Amino acid sequence: MSLVSVPVTPADRVACGVGDVLARVGDKWSLLVLALLAERPYGFNELDRAVHELSRRILTRTLRQLERDGLVSREVRPGKAAGVEYAVTGLGRSLLDLVVPLGQWVLEHGSVIEAARSRYDNASSTRRAVSTLD
Repeated sequence: MSLVSVPVTPADRVACGVGDVLARVGDKWSLLVLALLAERPYGFNELDRAVHELSRRILTRTLRQLERDGLVSREVRPGKAAGVEYAVTGLGRSLLDLVVPLGQWVLEHGSVIEAARSRYDNASSTRRAVSTLD
């Protein structure tokens, strides 16, 4: 069984929901926010303080997208301690169950990846220097 039919058409890409979800998982903040929420529920201001260099606007957008995808729940707290509390859902936890091993793999192989990048970059700079001499 092939994962991708060839040729891949624009219609194929639009019809496939995988890319959309992977884009969410691969963005700069979503996994970080999910990982925090996996530890315990957070209020908005707590999350804002917990992640440096994440603007309130981007945090709001990230939380809305995670909630829309069903990965995070949002509960309004009424009364004296009014506010909003965010928590990871079962679906969000199941995603983290898949992503955490990937992160562990990256940590285990980081030095090998860095060495490969360095070799590539050195070879690329040599190729560029040679091509400018032609």
